[in-house]
Amino acid sequence: MTLGRRRLAAVALVLGAGIGLALGEPGSIELSVNGGTGLGNSALRVALLLTLLTVAPSILLLMTCFVRFIIALHFLRQALGTPQMPPNQVVIGLALFLTLFAMGPTIDRVHDQAWVPYEQGEIDEIEGIRAAAQPMREFMLSQTRDADLKLFVRMARLERPEGPEALPLRVVIPAYVVSELRAGFQIGFLLFLPFLVIDLVVASILLSMGMMMLPPAMVSLPFKILLFVLVDGWSLIAGSLVAGLQ
Repeated sequence: MTLGRRRLAAVALVLGAGIGLALGEPGSIELSVNGGTGLGNSALRVALLLTLLTVAPSILLLMTCFVRFIIALHFLRQALGTPQMPPNQVVIGLALFLTLFAMGPTIDRVHDQAWVPYEQGEIDEIEGIRAAAQPMREFMLSQTRDADLKLFVRMARLERPEGPEALPLRVVIPAYVVSELRAGFQIGFLLFLPFLVIDLVVASILLSMGMMMLPPAMVSLPFKILLFVLVDGWSLIAGSLVAGLQ
């Protein structure tokens, strides 16, 4: 199996783990639509399965670093003064591929610990999902602040756990998402600073020249784009985002 197909298989298992995490316990997943005591029961199972498959991609994105990347790239567009460039499709695609790159070691662990044993028949589907969920859980805990974990532990009214590994997933996942949102906004603030300096300098020069009717943003935009290109901004942003997870 080539590396690309291995990664695709591992991502599929991670997607299954995302469904399991959404339900709280992977062992509670019921994918069979046969059996039951009537058409209503089968129809309900089909509706439940379709609902899970619909929300699974969103759950999976929230369990990765995609949230941090997309927020940072959005703030970058606003700081440059080009809210429509690059287009949304390009920004989302870049965030997705950066996420796949940054999550590579975790996906490889999912492949080795879950997909390979499942493919060889050593474990069943439920055990495979549980094995795939463990690397994702460890990744989320490594990027979650203790303050956010304590917040959700307190709101859930749980007893103090022995360690982060003992926390239920209904606490880990929202705490991780809140931590990623905070990190994304911090990165956005840092991205705004150099471009804000350019805006202030241009506005001061225009004011001193008496050109009060000329919008400073129109004049500063070419300088911000020129600065961003000269410092190889896209490479710096991509490298900094990925390095922030290590």
